[in-house]
Amino acid sequence: MRRRVLLDTGPLVAFLKRQDQFHSWVTAQWATIEPPLLTCEAVISEACFLLRNVYGGQEAVIAIVNSGVIQIPFRLDEETGIIGELLKTYQSVPMSLADACLVRMAEQYADSVLLTFDSDFLVYRKNKNQVIPVIMPQDK
Repeated sequence: MRRRVLLDTGPLVAFLKRQDQFHSWVTAQWATIEPPLLTCEAVISEACFLLRNVYGGQEAVIAIVNSGVIQIPFRLDEETGIIGELLKTYQSVPMSLADACLVRMAEQYADSVLLTFDSDFLVYRKNKNQVIPVIMPQDK
C-alpha cells in the first residue's frame, strides 16, 4: 500500500513559483509522488494569498486542484472540536489553522507523510504523542 502524501502551503507555493529557493527541490520531490496529494482548504487559501502577486499564481493553484492532482478530502465543519483542541494545545508555537488541519489529516491517514518546509511539524504530534512523518529539505 502506498503512502498518502499530505501537502502543506510552502511546497505548493514553491512548486508553482519558479523563483522560489526551493522550487527545484519541490519539483524533484513532486516527480516521485503518485497523485493525488491531499490537503485542506486552509492550505489552498494560504497558497492563493501568497501567490496573489505572481502572474497566474492563484489560477495555477485552482487549476491543479481542478485537475485532481491535489484533492481536498478534509471537512473542517466535521472536525471543529478536534481542531480547536489542537489550536489550544499548540497556541505557544503558535499553530495556524492550516497546520491544525494537516495534523488532523495525519491522524485520519495513518500511513501518510507530510510534504512541508515548516519545522513546527517536528514539534506537533498526531494522536497526542506520535511523530508526524515529514518530507522536508535537509537545509531548511
